[in-house]
Amino acid sequence: MQSLSNYERGIMSKITDSVTATVEPIIENLGMELVNVEFKKLYGQDTLTVYIDKVGGISLDDCEIIHNAIDGVLDELDPTCGAPYNLNVSSPGIDRPLKTAKDFNRKMGLEMEVSLYKPLAETDKKKKFNAVLIGYDEENSIIELKYKTKNIKLNIKDVALIHEAIIF
Repeated sequence: MQSLSNYERGIMSKITDSVTATVEPIIENLGMELVNVEFKKLYGQDTLTVYIDKVGGISLDDCEIIHNAIDGVLDELDPTCGAPYNLNVSSPGIDRPLKTAKDFNRKMGLEMEVSLYKPLAETDKKKKFNAVLIGYDEENSIIELKYKTKNIKLNIKDVALIHEAIIF
């Protein structure tokens, strides 16, 4: 797989930035949240994917509502300067990493799958474990977890990945 040049990355960033600025207010006015915008080749086609979320999760109907609301606006914006692309609107999925204060606050009280850069004594020297998210201090970049029978605090910089645990 060929990596992208700085020029190509710059163009992709310009596209995603302009799309984000254009569609975010529309999505918020419809009671949902813009999570991310990606522009990349998918199955040989340039594809613009808009990821949305809301409390309680996203349905197929929600994706259709947002798709219809932004399609014409994106045609007017023409973020690809006339080049054809596919537009997808999608849920970010249950396994999406928590990154923002809104993400952490939405998942409070739920079991998380946590991966650390290095094992810690507080986690029984494990790098990967499950724990319940019980606190988030955005100002100090600290998360608090209930791990087994104890509460532990971790600096976000020590966390490689944290997302809701998928339990069957």
